[in-house]
Amino acid sequence: MTPPRLSIAIPLYNEEAVLAELLGRTRAVLDALPGGPHEVVLVDDGSSDRTFALLREEAAGDPRIVAISLSRNFGHQAALSAALDHVSGDLVMVMDGDLQDSPEEIPRFLARWAEGYDVVYGRRVDRKESWLLRLCYYLFYRMVALLSTVRMPLDAGDFALLSRRVVDRLRALPEHHRYLRGLRSWVGFRQTDLDVERRQRHAGRSKYSLARLVGLAVDAIFAFSVVPLRTSAALGCLTMSGSLAFAAYSVYVYLFHADRSPRGFTALILAITFLSGVQLLFLGIIGEYVGRIYEESKGRPHYLVAELVRGAVREP
Repeated sequence: MTPPRLSIAIPLYNEEAVLAELLGRTRAVLDALPGGPHEVVLVDDGSSDRTFALLREEAAGDPRIVAISLSRNFGHQAALSAALDHVSGDLVMVMDGDLQDSPEEIPRFLARWAEGYDVVYGRRVDRKESWLLRLCYYLFYRMVALLSTVRMPLDAGDFALLSRRVVDRLRALPEHHRYLRGLRSWVGFRQTDLDVERRQRHAGRSKYSLARLVGLAVDAIFAFSVVPLRTSAALGCLTMSGSLAFAAYSVYVYLFHADRSPRGFTALILAITFLSGVQLLFLGIIGEYVGRIYEESKGRPHYLVAELVRGAVREP
């Protein structure tokens, strides 16, 4: 059987300090693989440093490199979608550009793919982040798996090997708020995991702020679950039941134990403020769903390409 052509899809944002090491190690892995020609598709997500200038120089001297510059920062998932839209290989390896995903693991993914799987995703073990960040990730994956209507693998990031038919189906999905790990699970086909060590960044600092991590968690929950909406209905029924029970108790006490009839404004104020808070909370949840419908209805593209360089050829 002819060895498959491999494409490596890598999103980048202000990774000037990491780029030389990333490309050096990635090229060494590709040089050792049979078949080809393989390629590396790197998407610069609106960096403010020299990331794309360096990519342009590297692409001019290596035909395996495809360098794409987005018109602004569209976010990690959009940049990853741009990379998937421009790969041409039979298989696609998705990985981050900070070297927390090690290129040297790629042959292990290919070996599992050869067993007949369409998706081989890395299950992160032995993470090198702080204990607080590890705890947040641990809780996040389990909360998403609990709420989702699609089976979500635990501790699985974007580091994965995808067959061509999986990539084609991911590219066909039009939704704007993309959580590609969830979409990868949604498309199905044969999938398996592979334990990989989650290494420290080679240089620089993480571009995923707390706000972006929370945003990714929100996208994951609202894109694959209606549990928040159903929770509002369940809580409404529970509140109504409690109110009816208290009303029945009040009537009973008034008729048979007038001296013990409920009095005072404290309970009333607490009840009003509690229920008002519940209403505002679930109005916000409904607003999240409505806002996403609004974003989808506009039909804007996920990203815009400013420049694309294949080898020494610059494309508009």
